[in-house]
Amino acid sequence: QVQLVESGGGLVQAGGSLRLSCAASGRTFTTYAMGWFRQAPGKEREFVAAISWSADSTYYADSVKARFTISRDNAKNTVYLQMNSLKPEDTAVYYCAAAPGATMSEYEYDYWGQGTQVTVSS
Repeated sequence: QVQLVESGGGLVQAGGSLRLSCAASGRTFTTYAMGWFRQAPGKEREFVAAISWSADSTYYADSVKARFTISRDNAKNTVYLQMNSLKPEDTAVYYCAAAPGATMSEYEYDYWGQGTQVTVSS
């Protein structure tokens, strides 16, 4: 069992940066790949980034490549999403999730956080 709690969301101007954190509880955190997803108003939830349990593999949606960086600190049971050069279209609720393997498919994720709001003003 893994419990996930996101933090770090907020309001930022276009071009700014935010770092999201996802703290996990449970002894099995290090065996899970982690992902970030987002859902904008009126839209379906979409994949943002994923990282393998060992952090040797990362995956990104084309829309965030070169702007967002996913990382993890297994000693702290935490996964991060560094978001730079933010755009108004990045506005969404951001969710972290845990899966047996790194994947872009939300259906492969077993555990989800409650989400954190990111709002980018133009």
